[in-house]
Amino acid sequence: MKLIKYFLVFLFIAGHFVESIGQDIPRVGSPFVKQYSKTVYHAGNQNWGIAVSPEGMIYSANTEGLLQFDGQEWELYRMKNHAGLRSVNIDPTGRIFVGGAGEFGYWTRSQYGKMEYSSLSGLVKDQQSLKNDEIWRIIIDGEKIYFHTFSKSYLYQNNQIKTITANGEPFLFGFQVNGKMYFEQLPSGLHEWNESKLIAVKDKHKLLGYNILAMLPYSSNEVLIGTDRNGVFKMNADGSMEPWGTEAQDLLKKYQINNAVKLFGNQYAFGTIQNGVIIVNQSGEIVQHINKNNGLQNNTVLSLAVDKQSNLWVGLDNGIDRIDINSPLYYYSDLTGNIGTVYSSIIFDNKIYLGTNQGLFVSDWQGVNDYKSLNFRIVPNSQGQVWKLANIKGQLICGHNNGTFVVEGNTLRKVSTVTGAWDFLAIRDSKYWLQANYTGVGLMESDPSASFVKQFSYKKDPIRNIMQIGPESFWLSNSQNVFSFKLSPNYQDALEFKLENNGLPKDSKLHGIFNLANNIVFASDSGFYLYDNILRAFKPYEELNTQLASFASSNKIIPINNNEYWFIKKSHLAKIQFLSDGKLKIDSNSWNSLKGRMMNDYEQVLNVNENLSLIGLDNGFALYFNQYPLQQSIPKPMITSIWNTTSEPYSIYDELEIPNKENNIRFSFASAWYSSSPLKYQYYLEGYTESWSSWEEIAFKDFTNLPFGSYIFQVRAITPNGVKSEITSVSFKVLPPWYWSWPAILAYFIALAVLIYFGKKWYENRLLEHQRKLKKKLLEEQEERMAREAAANEKKLISLKNLQLEQELESKNRELANAAMNIVYKNEMLNNLHHELTNLNDSSGNKLSHDQLRKVNKLIDEAHSDDRDWDLFEKSFNEAHENFFKKLKSDYPGLVPNDLKLCAYLRLNMSSKEIASLLNISTRGVEIRRYRLRKKLNLPTNKNLTEFLLEL
Repeated sequence: MKLIKYFLVFLFIAGHFVESIGQDIPRVGSPFVKQYSKTVYHAGNQNWGIAVSPEGMIYSANTEGLLQFDGQEWELYRMKNHAGLRSVNIDPTGRIFVGGAGEFGYWTRSQYGKMEYSSLSGLVKDQQSLKNDEIWRIIIDGEKIYFHTFSKSYLYQNNQIKTITANGEPFLFGFQVNGKMYFEQLPSGLHEWNESKLIAVKDKHKLLGYNILAMLPYSSNEVLIGTDRNGVFKMNADGSMEPWGTEAQDLLKKYQINNAVKLFGNQYAFGTIQNGVIIVNQSGEIVQHINKNNGLQNNTVLSLAVDKQSNLWVGLDNGIDRIDINSPLYYYSDLTGNIGTVYSSIIFDNKIYLGTNQGLFVSDWQGVNDYKSLNFRIVPNSQGQVWKLANIKGQLICGHNNGTFVVEGNTLRKVSTVTGAWDFLAIRDSKYWLQANYTGVGLMESDPSASFVKQFSYKKDPIRNIMQIGPESFWLSNSQNVFSFKLSPNYQDALEFKLENNGLPKDSKLHGIFNLANNIVFASDSGFYLYDNILRAFKPYEELNTQLASFASSNKIIPINNNEYWFIKKSHLAKIQFLSDGKLKIDSNSWNSLKGRMMNDYEQVLNVNENLSLIGLDNGFALYFNQYPLQQSIPKPMITSIWNTTSEPYSIYDELEIPNKENNIRFSFASAWYSSSPLKYQYYLEGYTESWSSWEEIAFKDFTNLPFGSYIFQVRAITPNGVKSEITSVSFKVLPPWYWSWPAILAYFIALAVLIYFGKKWYENRLLEHQRKLKKKLLEEQEERMAREAAANEKKLISLKNLQLEQELESKNRELANAAMNIVYKNEMLNNLHHELTNLNDSSGNKLSHDQLRKVNKLIDEAHSDDRDWDLFEKSFNEAHENFFKKLKSDYPGLVPNDLKLCAYLRLNMSSKEIASLLNISTRGVEIRRYRLRKKLNLPTNKNLTEFLLEL
């Protein structure tokens, strides 16, 4: 038991093998390693076991519980007793079996993310013994599940537990390989479990005391056996064993194998205690060694597993790492900073040269199939900035800050002291070549060996790029200007050095001159330009710029073959293919992991061959293998959870009939696809959105205030290189609000029926009431009509009566006028009589005597003062003018009889003369009376007296 406790510190669990897919892992450079620290997954340091679900999700047996990773989010599921886990494995149905201290069982995951745990520990009869055990390995053999401890193995089948022991000997580990089960007994050695019996393996004595930690299939009947400190052995079909004599053997012995897993292409990964992961091929040759120096978080490997993309997952003593062994990109990283930023590279005479800001570095080049074949060292006297490496007419030329050099093996020979050689161009059909440098253009020759001829004496402008367009004609450029350059036929003299900026944007930076599909294009921040030889001006290359979109402002073009090119835009790399129909195929996402890792404006890609490119980086270079990754279909996304976000979020899981008040829904989704370049997702909510959304890296979508109804949420994913997944769909329903529920609708129908019934009653009563009112109205209208007719008749009678009265009044007025005129006539006659008497003589011709005259005048005066005529006139006047005198006396009591007489005469509109005759006074007397009357009546001066009396 002491021996077992000792091994608890050092011995750990291995993952299961994956099916070979027939592809070798590159042996130069290192694969990308994605680190997941405990600050990322928020759980314990140690990850003792790793397993991959049928959907591709990653599960880890962590010291704090079960870790789940769906490609987007980490989730920790703690055990009920908060026990740490030591092992995890997943059966084809998706049950996640876990084991730890005194506890084992399985988790099940529902369709939309809910996890439920079922404990199997209660099925063990000897509970006391189980408390002291830890489940270090879980082996799935069809319906048989083996929970393996260091003392026994618990076999779970048909919901029962059977305990497997070894006649009092403890176990170390159990293994399933090539369809067989093996257990190592301590100290008896390796045994095969066959038909409920432990049968000793033929050469088990060769491994006694070696502690077997891994068993992997080597062929259909051969097995590789990894031991902790004694390396790897090969077991033949008959059980005989022999050491696996390979170059990796010493390394594996030295660093202590802890676990292993089979990779694609008959390659194997061994996790070690002291130095990370060692990958070997079937011949035992070292393919890769990944440790803390080139990406791992630490060197103690506790577990290994291979995902659906053939990536290698590593459970560490402190964290989890993903090694992208099936990636097209491998890296040579200068972690010490000795090499620096790579500006140029070339393979020449079986050597690889790197031109960097530190100098020129060289290493032997044996291709990508020799492990650790690169060992860069600086070429003596090359310290400083190297701008360009080029093979000019069979000689390796180095453009340096200090001049131009010929590289001869591991030495430099200076051929030009002109500083800053940026670019070189061999002139066609000649021994000469041109050099673009800090101060213009230099002429070089290569026969018999590279040498400097002259620096042309035109403007001392810096020249970065040269492009030949004719036998002696060239384009030159720097970051501001383009020049046409022409040499004499013997190339010794410059005949033309002319500025050619007509049509180029003034404030845009120029990047270079490139031959693109037999067209010479000029790159700028404003896009690509062509030169029109007829107009002698530049014009935008609209057809190309439109299709390139954001890559229209690329600063560099590097040809791959006749129709494929690298386009580089500020450290963002794109591979663009010119199709036969004139369209472009653009892949700008596969190299997202390199974005920002290259020197802007000095990016460099060396196409070694059709399947390999070398990409210069800030701290080394990347190797791009065109045959990677192996063509794989992307799994369709999983709906990881469906959340209600109305208030405090909670998962609704399988309850897809959503209450209306909780109609703010979040769908979280993920595709179990693991890459240095993230996936993008596209969604469509049928019944709500009109079309598919744009592609986004965000792996969730919120829908707020969804109307009630039925919906289908669909989502799909796309890889950086454009491979789309199948569509994942989920149907759900937002229930109507309470006022649209069936009980509410039934209540509405009942209420409507009641309303219709009472409405009908009300309508009938209203109709009767209307009929009653209508009859009443008709009667009232009839009575009103009769009353109107009566009133009209009465009005007519009154009108006739008034007319009659008016006629009578007119007749009376005429009578009054006649009476008045009679009185006037009488008075005039009396006055005339009085006048005649005064002139009358007797028979003797003498005047009549005074007495005679006095008697006659008295009679005349009596006739004048006789009131009978006035009384008769007054009576008739009152009859005609409705008691005019009574009203006048009532309103003006100060009036005397003579005033009343004057008022009556004035109302009859008689003249002053006529009134004077009636009153037997002079006309002057009448005017005086009129004046006095106005005073008594208080009439204003502007008021006519006659009109006033007529208005009474």
